[in-house]
Amino acid sequence: MSFSWTPHRFSGGALALDVANSVIMRHDDERRIDRFEAQGQMESFPKAAVNFCAERALFGDILPVRQENKSGFIDLREAIDGYFRARVLDRDADTLLADLLEAQSKVLRRAASSDGLDAATVHSTLRLIAMPDPDRMKICRNCGWLFIDRSKNKSRAWCDMAVCGNRAKANRHYRRKKEESAP
Repeated sequence: MSFSWTPHRFSGGALALDVANSVIMRHDDERRIDRFEAQGQMESFPKAAVNFCAERALFGDILPVRQENKSGFIDLREAIDGYFRARVLDRDADTLLADLLEAQSKVLRRAASSDGLDAATVHSTLRLIAMPDPDRMKICRNCGWLFIDRSKNKSRAWCDMAVCGNRAKANRHYRRKKEESAP
């Protein structure tokens, strides 16, 4: 399967969330797609992140994850998703935080290059853990991605209004019209 990294794919608001969101339809086993499993996608992600990620000014150029560090990076991605998803859903996230910190430690111990995607993701994750207003992190009502709500009144419901917001509104309009035309 062929993908392109578009601005929508970086709608999380932080590099760590964009990495976690590299799994499409994460909680639907039949439709789940791990973009990093597709040939060349993990290697092309850093260049796209430099162009589209909300934190791009913090990291400058980002190098791909070294081949020997890829499995640890995937473990980090899953720990990021697990911890922040639990935190948004008000579930007990303490044990998941320990797992996340352990995954970060493993990435850094494996000599991740300081300008690599793995090190940048660790840095982004630490910024999110220390986020001054954790209620701004949300889960998209349409696709399930994690994102930071930067709206003035914290009312954003979708990761990206142009994609998920439009889909949700179109579905709602379709259902309403269908109900109106039903006998």
